[in-house]
Amino acid sequence: MGIEPRNENIPQPIRKDGAGWWDFGPRDVMRDLENPDLLVPPDTDAGSLPNLKFSFSDTHMQLNQGGWSREVTARQLPVATTIAGVNMALTPGGVRELHWHQQAEWALVLVGRARITAVDQNGRNFIADVGVGDLWYFPPGIPHSIQGLEEGCEFLLVFPDGNFSDLNTLSLSDWFAHTPKDVLSANFGVSANAFADIPDRQRYIFQAEVPGPLQSQQVHDPQGTVPQTFTHRLFAQEPIVAPGGTVRIVDSTNFPISTQIAASLLEIRPGAMREMHWHPNNDEWQYYISGTARMTVMAPNGTARTYDYRAGDVGYVPRAFGHYIQNTGDQSVWALEMFKSDRFEDVSLNQWLALTPDLLVQENLNVGLEFTEALRKEKQFIVKYPGFSYYPK
Repeated sequence: MGIEPRNENIPQPIRKDGAGWWDFGPRDVMRDLENPDLLVPPDTDAGSLPNLKFSFSDTHMQLNQGGWSREVTARQLPVATTIAGVNMALTPGGVRELHWHQQAEWALVLVGRARITAVDQNGRNFIADVGVGDLWYFPPGIPHSIQGLEEGCEFLLVFPDGNFSDLNTLSLSDWFAHTPKDVLSANFGVSANAFADIPDRQRYIFQAEVPGPLQSQQVHDPQGTVPQTFTHRLFAQEPIVAPGGTVRIVDSTNFPISTQIAASLLEIRPGAMREMHWHPNNDEWQYYISGTARMTVMAPNGTARTYDYRAGDVGYVPRAFGHYIQNTGDQSVWALEMFKSDRFEDVSLNQWLALTPDLLVQENLNVGLEFTEALRKEKQFIVKYPGFSYYPK
């Protein structure tokens, strides 16, 4: 017990101007190293905001024969009222059982390959294989399943309801387990003995054999296949290329079935940042796939907080709050911006000021010609790529 000797290699809550002091007490140094902008907030931070960060590493891991799942919902991140996220992995042959949700489901494959199946409200089926960079979308109430192929798979599931829980879905095994066997017999026209060995509870995730080639598993449907595809190849989509990175946007304009979720996949290269901007149509739910980044969120009345993010973290920005994402490492940051909306929309601070009369900008900000001339030089680029520019530090 007592004051520990000072260690110059351990970060301390002290600014360069001398504000703060040494932290001699019990502390989690590894956490402080991961969150330098919480330990020593920029002096531009002010006021109080709800927590805007939570890591999948800090949430409960549900382990099953056949895979695992974990989720970040409004229970873990209370500010995140519009979207919940589930991170799931399936072994080779592992099955996320036949089920359906009250909410729409959007998903991106992060590792490996999976087979998905679905049947729509008009009795039309859909069976497809998806791999890294592919996504799927199932509208609310559409029954579906997911199964790992030879190499297994890991994916991110996104639902447009912050209070959603994947452990609270409507599942086939649960319905059978809670239906009298004589009712099952009458419904399906077979003997009640056919249901002697059905599960007595929800299976959720279970182990099965790896399915055969896709063509061998197709089921003929006299109604035909679904009229709008449930899958989209996001990584194969041509990106918008800008200084410092790329962006791929997917919403109902290029993936028509996705009417409740819009997204952009960001690549922010080392030494670059996603410019200062905001989103006018809904809150933003972020998922960091790789790299390290920081984000300052600007709220009304001079309130601002800065957070640090890394792979596996979830970030959140309330609607219309200004923010940026800056790469703080030596590898590209890959991240998803997700919205409960049918369209992706943002407003670029650079674009707004570049398209506003110079004198008005100068008088508002008390800046001179150097600033407004720089905006004019960038105006061509900004107009060509509205809202998706990147600028080196």
